[in-house]
Formats: sequence, structure tokens, C-alpha cells
Amino acid sequence: MVTNMKMKHNIIKLGMIGLMGCMTFTSCSDFLEIEPLELITLDKFWNEEADVENVVAGCYSAMQSEAIIDRMMAWGEFRSDNLVGGTGVQNKIDLSNIFKENINASNVYTTWGEFYNVINRCNTVLHYAPMVAEKDPNYTQSELEATKAEVSAIRDLMYFYLIRAFRDVPYSTEPFLDDNQTLDLPATKFEDVLDSLILDLESVQNLAVKKYPVTKDYYQRGRITQDAIHAMLADMYLWKQDYTNAVRYADMVIAAKLQDYEDNLNKAGSNASTTDRLIDGYPLINDAYTTGNSYGTAFSSIFGAGNSTESIFELIFMKNDQMKANASVNNLYGNATTFPGYVKPADFICTDVSDGLFAVFMNKYDTRYYENLQQVGGSGTLYGINKYAYTDARVNTGTADITTTYSGVYTDGYCHANWIVYRLTDVMLMKAEALVEMVNAEDSTEVGKAQADTLLKQAFQIVNAISKRSNCSSSAKDIDATNLTTKSQMQALVLEERQRELMFEGKRWFDLVRRSRRDGNTNYLVGVVSRKGSSGGTAISSKLSRMDAIYWPYNNDEIKVNKNLVQNPAFGSGDNNSYQNTTK
Repeated sequence: MVTNMKMKHNIIKLGMIGLMGCMTFTSCSDFLEIEPLELITLDKFWNEEADVENVVAGCYSAMQSEAIIDRMMAWGEFRSDNLVGGTGVQNKIDLSNIFKENINASNVYTTWGEFYNVINRCNTVLHYAPMVAEKDPNYTQSELEATKAEVSAIRDLMYFYLIRAFRDVPYSTEPFLDDNQTLDLPATKFEDVLDSLILDLESVQNLAVKKYPVTKDYYQRGRITQDAIHAMLADMYLWKQDYTNAVRYADMVIAAKLQDYEDNLNKAGSNASTTDRLIDGYPLINDAYTTGNSYGTAFSSIFGAGNSTESIFELIFMKNDQMKANASVNNLYGNATTFPGYVKPADFICTDVSDGLFAVFMNKYDTRYYENLQQVGGSGTLYGINKYAYTDARVNTGTADITTTYSGVYTDGYCHANWIVYRLTDVMLMKAEALVEMVNAEDSTEVGKAQADTLLKQAFQIVNAISKRSNCSSSAKDIDATNLTTKSQMQALVLEERQRELMFEGKRWFDLVRRSRRDGNTNYLVGVVSRKGSSGGTAISSKLSRMDAIYWPYNNDEIKVNKNLVQNPAFGSGDNNSYQNTTK
């Protein structure tokens, strides 16, 4: 919580500053090798560039914490149709209540202090870094500007998570440095925070690092770059319903990835792999192995090895048992000892292919079904989340039935799966969604129909390319476009493809909330969430019919210490009239 970020005068409690501890890099002073610090007095700090880098490293280290990644997962995924409670969830009451949509203001997942901790670290860097530049001649103006762009983007990302989860939140760009400062701020409206985030990112985008040296490969995707900022802007403009700008920034990301592809291909020359080929013009990692009837290359590269060419920004956990582990994936998705974890896939998704209903996947040839989900013990009824928990899923199409071999499960307590915040297909689908929303379905003129046709075809081509990458059929791989000629049909296709492609990555609930904001009602959200058949389904549907209820309540402790916060009326404020009404 904001008020729990109090720091004694002239002391900054930065906690664990080290981003990832010691790594196998070339320099002992490498950014990713910062040693942890606890209490730092101001008269002995903020004197040189290394001091600034220490605190920036601390921002990334804090984002790696279990508390933050747990909430990235919970806020963005757990209330959706993708997930239900898994092994031992009955012993985790707060988590169990999320799946029952029985959320109240005492639920631990409604706390947000860790996000504000990162925000305050960023604000502190922005406050002191210019002073350091005046003291340290080696800390150049361009380096200062790059630092400011990096921490501004980290701060904006934290706020973006907060507003998507809670809607209106306290917003400040000033650091909390003194106990005498007042931080019981009222919540700023969602739209105002979003506009501020966009304005901030627009102002710093060209100052951020575009490319890190090839010797620092983890930096390129483990630190904020221009590509990461452009991905954030595409996402934010999508939520703002400014679709022209959403497409513009998505195109910047796609163009940068295409340039990377060309550069890498030129370096490889005749040694380039046959998998290093564009898929319908997009630089996607082919999922097929070069020999045999096996698939899973893209899965193992993106989620197993991590730091793939498709990645834009991810929280990196080094593949070293002496290093910090991803406790969130370890506990929530599972490990070698407990699989599934506290969370497992919804039953209707698990049986989607075997029962032939294809409510999520289009057909049995989608490798993502076999890669994302893993049957446990051959029971046929129990499945776990394979994505992130295992490093490899080899899909074999050389037999009568498609079979999958899984390997590389992490030992309990030693999960080193990176947590991906943005990757290429996510941004491509942002563009597809924006293109569809740019269609004016009411314009029946020839010009209007021609424009609509062009936009829908462009969106379809994006979805088709992503789907084709994961299609293991030996024949037709393109999506049948026969019944995809209207705006509403394409809206459904894009959102469904986002579910298939980004399943279990902390995106689905946010996608449904964004759809509800656009529609002005929760009809679509309620319809899909009801598919997972949670107990008390009727009551859940009734509760989620209110727009207020699709956000989270402010935690009770926040309400107690911040008298300027007004509780979300869907969660026990005593106000029976929603301040955001739905439209039919």
C-alpha cells in the first residue's frame, strides 16, 4: 500500500537491490551482477552512475518478487474461463475464493503495496539521477535520459497493471522520501491515469535504449527498450480505444522484429536454419522440427529456454539453482513434486479436443493444445498447466493419434522460467484487434464496405499467420475464412486467438475486461466465464453482470489508512448503485 512505503528521513529502504545476483557475464560490474544492499544513507549514495544503476536493478529485482508475479497472474488470468483451483487450493482460501468469484476486501490478492514499492523506486531514481549526473562526469546526458526513460516505463507498467485490475487508483509521480509527506491520495480516474501513462511514454520513447550490445543478450529482453515501450503504447492505446495509434505502435514493434530477423539471417548466411523463415511475412519461430513429424520448437524456445527472438520484455530468471527462482510459477502452476499446482486448466479446455467440441481450439491439429496442457497420470480427467512449468513438449504427429512427450519439469523451489510480459504475437494480435475495431459496420457505402473489407482481411492475415505456426496438419493449415466476413465474426476470432496463443500468460481476464469496457456491458464476459462451470454459477453470473464487479476491491487495510479511498460499490461499500452502469 502507498502508506506502507514510508522511509525514514535520509534513508531509503531499497531492500534487495540485486536483480539476479551473480551471473556468467563478462564484467563483474555488469548490471545483472549487482550485490544486494539493505539500508542506504543519502550522504553516502547518489554520487555516481553505479549508484543509479543499483537502484534501477532493484526495480527489476522487485518485479521478480513472488508477490508481484502472483498478482500479474491472478489479476490478469485467474478470474477468466481459463483456470480453476488445482492441487491443495482448498487450503488457500483467498485463492480458492477467486475461482468462486467470492472476492472481498480482505483477500490478500487485493493488496498492491509491492507495485507501489516499485513505483516509488522509479520516482526516487527520477528525483536523484539528475543530481548524480551533475556530480559524475562519466554519467553523460544521453545515459541520464536513457535511465529516465527506462524507469519511467517501469513505473508506467506498474500503474498499467493497477488500473486494469482496480480501475481507479492513487497516482503520483513524486517520490516518497520523508515521513512528513502526505500519501493518502484519492484514487485518480482510470482514463486520467491512462492518459498520463501514454503522455509519459510518448515523451521518453526516443530516449530509451534501442539496442543493447550483443554481448549483453539478456539486457535486450530483460530490460526496458524502445520496443518494450512501443508494445506498452500499443496496449495502452487499445485500452484507450484509439485504434489508429494502437496500430501505429504495433507496427513499430513488428518492423523492429522484422529488421532483427533480416539482420540475423544476413549474419547466418548459408548456415541459416530452415526454421528461420518468415511465416506469412512475420518473423515467428516455426514450431516444426526440421526432421521427422515433431513439433514443439517454438514452445521450447519461447517458454523453455526463454529470451527468444520473439520476446519483447520478460522478467528473467537465470537457469542456475543458485539464483533467484520463479516462485510464482513453481507454486501456482506446479513442479516436479506437485503437478498441477494450486491452479489448473478449466475442464472444458482440457477435454476440448478429445470430446470434439472445439470450444477453444479450432481443430485437433493445434499444437498449443498439447503444449500448454498436460494430462496427469494418464487418468484422462486431470490436467496441469504445462506452459512455464515444463521446458519442453514434443508433439509427435507420426502416429495415428497425436502424442506428446514432456520433459524438463522444474524441481520444487527451483523454477527458472522467465515470466513474459510482452512478446511478438501478443502485439500482432493487438494490431488485429485494433484493425477490426476500426471497421465502421454502419457505413454501407461502397467506399465504406471496401475499407471494412481491407481492415478485416488485414486482421485475418495476422490471426492466420499465428495460427498457422501452430498447425501440425500435413495438409491445409490456413483458417477457413468462409464465415469470417463481418466485424462481429472477426472480433470473436481475434479474441479467441488471443486466448489460444496467450493462454496462462496473465492476459485473458484483462482481454475480457477490455471487451466489456468497449461493449459497455459484461454480457460477453459472463458468457465465456460461465463455461468453466464454477460452483454457484448463477450467482457468479449475476455478480459479474455489474461493470464494477469485473474490477477488484481495494483492500481493507488501504481503506483504513487512506480515508480518501472510496470502495468499489460492488464489494461491500453499502452503495447499491453502481457508478458505472452497463448498457444493453
